[in-house]
Amino acid sequence: MTRFNTPGFIEGQIDKNESIDIRKKRLKFRSWHRGIKEADILLGSFADQFLHDMTDEQLDKYETLLREADSDLVAWITNDRPAPEHYDHDVMTMLKSIDYIKILK
Repeated sequence: MTRFNTPGFIEGQIDKNESIDIRKKRLKFRSWHRGIKEADILLGSFADQFLHDMTDEQLDKYETLLREADSDLVAWITNDRPAPEHYDHDVMTMLKSIDYIKILK
């Protein structure tokens, strides 16, 4: 079983039987309700822009990313720290592609 750096957060396995619409709604909600405002803005804005066009494989990658601690996610997205090798994939590239400064204006 994979261990994530998210104390107190328990997440079940990815449910392959969940409808795509419900899954995207759940991921969007989780993206906007993280725990720290910076993560809400980064991940929520990403979800608004990209979730509707993501493939099942990309959704799996994103859902796995959401299991990590907010502080780590923010650092990886903003390039304060490099993302671990297993998170160096197309979804991380998409997360880093958004101009978050424009969103805040």
